[in-house]
Amino acid sequence: MRRVAWLANALFWTAFAVLEGVNHGWLAVVLAVVFFIAPDLTFLAGAKDAHKVEKGRLPPRAVPYYNAAHRALVPVALIAAYTFGPLTWAPIFAGLCGWLAHISFDRAFGYGLRTKDGFQRR
Repeated sequence: MRRVAWLANALFWTAFAVLEGVNHGWLAVVLAVVFFIAPDLTFLAGAKDAHKVEKGRLPPRAVPYYNAAHRALVPVALIAAYTFGPLTWAPIFAGLCGWLAHISFDRAFGYGLRTKDGFQRR
């Protein structure tokens, strides 16, 4: 049931990112796509050690970066700050929607935060 809720959340934020892209142009689309992809670039922090760990495990060096980029509270807090703050540039909001969509899809498909050793948390 939790995964279904995450999937609904992912679809909502994806639709919102698409809507922002349609309403505000190519820069909003670019930021939404970049922020959708960016959390997984944290894998690169452990690329040097990737050959030393077993399949499905993240190199411990990359775990803090991965976990920081995959905590839903971070983009939610930034969306709240954007909503109530003085900054009103729509492409930023589109990017935050893309980031939250990424995290939500990860959770919907069973990927979550990692332990210090790089394994999936249960």
